[in-house]
Order: sequence, then structure tokens, then C-alpha cells
Amino acid sequence: MPSISVLKEAQTERVTQRQVSKTAQPVAEKERIGSIDVLRGFALLGILPMNIQYFSMISAAYDNPTAYGDLHGANYWVWLWCHALADQKFMTIFSMLFGAGILLMTGRIEATGKASAVLHYRRMGWLILFGLAHAYLLWSGDILVAYGVCGLLVYLFRKLQPRTLLVLGLLTIAVASASLSLYGQWSRHWSSSEVQIAREQLWMPAPSQVAKEIAAYRGNWTTQMKVRVPNSVQMETTFFMVFTFWRVTGLMLAGMALFKLGVFSGKQPASTYWTMIAIAVCYGIPITLYGTHRDFASGWDFRYSFFYGTQFNYWASLLVSLGWVGAIMLASRAAALLPLTRRLAAVGRMAFTNYIMHTIICTTIFYGHGFGLFGKVERVWQFAIVVAIWFVQLIVSPIWLKHFLFGPLEWLWRSLTYLQWEPLRRNSAMLGET
Repeated sequence: MPSISVLKEAQTERVTQRQVSKTAQPVAEKERIGSIDVLRGFALLGILPMNIQYFSMISAAYDNPTAYGDLHGANYWVWLWCHALADQKFMTIFSMLFGAGILLMTGRIEATGKASAVLHYRRMGWLILFGLAHAYLLWSGDILVAYGVCGLLVYLFRKLQPRTLLVLGLLTIAVASASLSLYGQWSRHWSSSEVQIAREQLWMPAPSQVAKEIAAYRGNWTTQMKVRVPNSVQMETTFFMVFTFWRVTGLMLAGMALFKLGVFSGKQPASTYWTMIAIAVCYGIPITLYGTHRDFASGWDFRYSFFYGTQFNYWASLLVSLGWVGAIMLASRAAALLPLTRRLAAVGRMAFTNYIMHTIICTTIFYGHGFGLFGKVERVWQFAIVVAIWFVQLIVSPIWLKHFLFGPLEWLWRSLTYLQWEPLRRNSAMLGET
């Protein structure tokens, strides 16, 4: 018979193993929801056609295509279809998925009887720090800071019912729309000089301002800081409080609702997803194009297009994004598309790394520390660069994940969140399990 000491040792080992099993750990590969990875990868690639305009041209050209660059022929059509199909659409999807991701992580932790708050807030804190470094050192178009800050708040609403989350999300999204309209009404009382100042700052910069921004980004890294830092401050203060906070927070809440309803996991019937596509085609895209028609009819007038013309795409983008979601959920079920959806899933699993790679590649191409092509590349060639980057990431991401468990930045973020060095190489992870 075994001795009492051996029995005690075995009992202690079993208790220790139970304690370890209850310790919060990163989500295992087998626990991932494939359709969400596919959708995240698709959304990440879809963001680039819009972001590359901000990488390669003056910032005002992102919202006002007449502020800089040729807008005729192929350049016009590239801009139009990117505006109709991508502008705010993929940011919408990504924000909703971020809300769903909060539910996935916290729900898994709470299922073990553990509290999720510490891990969640540590995770958001590190994301904010990553975002600040990204915004101030590399590119002022960063969205990570906004996701981190909004994620701090959205966490508190994670246990609400889907209907409540949807209503609350839509009301929150509406705040930014209402704010723009109110500013538009207020602008009627501005003096002509005040209107001109706002127009040059937000919509149509003067030639001297255009020249200054181009010179800065064609210069070295230190020279770029003269424009990047003020732009980043504006993005994370005024623009965040008036627009980004409300839009992103509302979308995260809506994403939580859609996740709870099984929309992102492909659990809805095919008819639901086809209906989402039909709404996007019949309502979302036409509304966006009608808003664009109104902008051109007004001559892209600042006080109309900035405050009111943008409202068409602001709301229609929600419908178009849901159409994209429906299409990807159906594509995730199609065996014939498996070679493509597997690659998209790999891109999605490395979304953080691939997002930062967009910045590294594009700033190298367009900024002065690289090839210095800022302001020199027309929209049609910008899109050609986008396609090339898509191709590279669809090829490289699956190869990387064949040898590693996570993307490098995903691994670092997880390690900092869980306060332990996570295994990275697949063979080392396997050895650790034996």
C-alpha cells in the first residue's frame, strides 16, 4: 500500500493541477471561432484602401477628395468605389469585432469562476500604450488608442441583453451624428474669417499649408514630427471627443449584441445573411452614392459637405458593413472558398501585427525616411500598392502561423497582459505540453 506521505503528495498535486486549470490563460487555438478570424482578416485588408490615402496624401484629402490629387478617369472610379464599399465600412466591422472579442476573452475567464476585470484593464492599458507609440512615432491615423479607451468603458456593459446592447449602441452612434449637425447649425453664426479658418484647417488647406505638410512628410523622421504630433493630438482629443469615441463605443456595443445573437459565429441561417447583403445592396450603397452626388452638386462646400454631406455615408456604412458580414459568413461555409478563407483567417489571427505592418510598409514607401513618395502617387496607383500588400499578407501570414502560435505583436501583447512569457514557436509549445 502507498504510504500516507505519498497519498498526501498525490492529493496536493491534484489540487495544484485544478488551481492551474483555473488560472486565466490566453485562448487556445482550438477554441478560436474560425468565422470571426476570417471576418477580422477581411476587415483588416479592407481598411487599407482608405488608410493608404492618409499615408500617401495630405490629411484633408481623406474626407475631401477635391483637396488634393487628380479626381478624373480611373482615379475618380478608384476613389468612388473605395468610398462606397470601404470608407467607414471596415472600421465599423473591426470595431464590432473588438466588442465581440471583449466578450470572448472575459466570458472564458469568468466561466472558470475568476474575475476578468484586472486582465481586461491591463490588456486595454497596454493597447493604449502601443497606440500612443504608433500615433506619435509612426503615423497619426492610429485607431488603437481609441479602441483601448473605448474598451475600458464598454466592458461594463458586457452582460446586458442583445436588444439592450443594440439600442444603446445605436443611440451612442447617433451622438456623433447629432454633434456634427449641431456644429453645422452653429457655423451659421460664424464670421467669414472664422469660416475660412475652419475650412483651411479641416477641409481645404491653403497652398502654403499643403506645401508644409508635403515637405514635412518628405523629410526625415524628426521633420515629420512637426506635423505628426499636432495631428495625433487633434485626433486623440477634439476629434476623439466629438466623433471617434461615440462611433467606436456604439459599434463595440453593437458588436457584443451581434456576437450574442450568433451573427459573427455563423450560427444564423443563410437567409439572414442573404438579407443583410440585400439591405446593403438595395439601401446602404445607394444612400452612400446619393450622398456623394449631393457633395459634388454642392461643389464640396465646407459647411454642407463637412457637417451634413458626411451624414449619408455615416449611417449607410452601418448597412454596407452588415452586408460584408453576411457575405463573409456565407463564404466561411463554402468549401470551394476554403483556400482563401484559411488565408484570411491567418491574416485575422495576426491582425495587430499586420495592422502595424501596414504602417511600416506605407510610411517606408511614402515618407522621407524611405522612398519619399508622399503626395506623388495617384489614387489608382495607391490601390495597386494596396493589392500588392494584400497579396503579401495573404501569403506570409499562413506561413508564419505554420511555425508560430501567434503573430509577434499578438505574442507580446498576450505576454504583457498575462504577465508571463507565452510560448511562441509551435515546437516549443508542444515540448512544453509533454
